[in-house]
Amino acid sequence: MKISLSTDQLIRYAVAYVFIVAGMIKFINPDMGTYFANLGLPYPIQVMYIIAVVELICGVFILLNRSVSNAAIPLIGIMVVAIMLTKIPTLHSGFIQFAANARLDIVMLVLLFILYKLPSRR
Repeated sequence: MKISLSTDQLIRYAVAYVFIVAGMIKFINPDMGTYFANLGLPYPIQVMYIIAVVELICGVFILLNRSVSNAAIPLIGIMVVAIMLTKIPTLHSGFIQFAANARLDIVMLVLLFILYKLPSRR
């Protein structure tokens, strides 16, 4: 049995996996509420749940190859805000520290941009 996956499919599956799991973690892990509260956001628990729902829904859309470009847009916004709130502050420790802390967020941002730019099939 030969399984053939295109690059587009691999990117979709990887991105969907990350965001579906991230969304579920926000519902399951009680420490996430504390983490969001420490970010200084207004209504941190409500914001966390809204982000979790968006991550889950958009992750499923990407997984199912439905409205991928539209699903990528809110996730790009989430990633940009996450970098601004949690990674940019580490710049005071130096660029290398920032680069190390932000590496996965930046990769996800690039992959989301690729998904956004892909020609729509559905």
